[in-house]
Amino acid sequence: MTNETKLQKIADATSEILTLLGENIDREGLVKTPMRVAKALEFLTSGYGENPQDILNEALFTSSNDEMVLIRDIEFYSMCEHHILPIIGRVHVAYIPDGKVVGLSKIPRIVNLFAHRLQIQEQLTEQIAQAIEETIRPKGVAVVVHARHMCMEMRGVQKINSTTVSSALRGLFKSDERTRSEFYNLINTAAPSNF
Repeated sequence: MTNETKLQKIADATSEILTLLGENIDREGLVKTPMRVAKALEFLTSGYGENPQDILNEALFTSSNDEMVLIRDIEFYSMCEHHILPIIGRVHVAYIPDGKVVGLSKIPRIVNLFAHRLQIQEQLTEQIAQAIEETIRPKGVAVVVHARHMCMEMRGVQKINSTTVSSALRGLFKSDERTRSEFYNLINTAAPSNF
């Protein structure tokens, strides 16, 4: 199926949904909405067409560094697989190199890759950790995700501004209390004011 055919099918399905909801899809404000929704969904689920190993392998470098590498406060936007409503949050990712480091920009790309799939937060957290562990083969990986779920805030229990925290710890981050404490201290320390 061509991409144009796929987009048209999604647009047609969106038109049907809007009609079933009682909307007039011929009114000015909605005429182009079905195709806009199709293109938005295509972008928001673009992670299905990407391979995390390909992204990480293109920027692996030999290094003697064996200290923690941390990228924190990586913003992400995803959609929950249960209601197709937004999940909005931040991810902190750390790893301890074992002969290899990865280009820093690749970690946020991995976060986006998995965020651009229908998700539950727990699985998103695990997928990020697993991709880094399997590709970079570090001494340890730690991932913490803080997120707000619109399926909780816009419907259901309607608890505004509630935050869900999930973590995935591997290697030294799981087995060594000092390493784990250092990671949590770093992600919970305020960034310098010039950032």
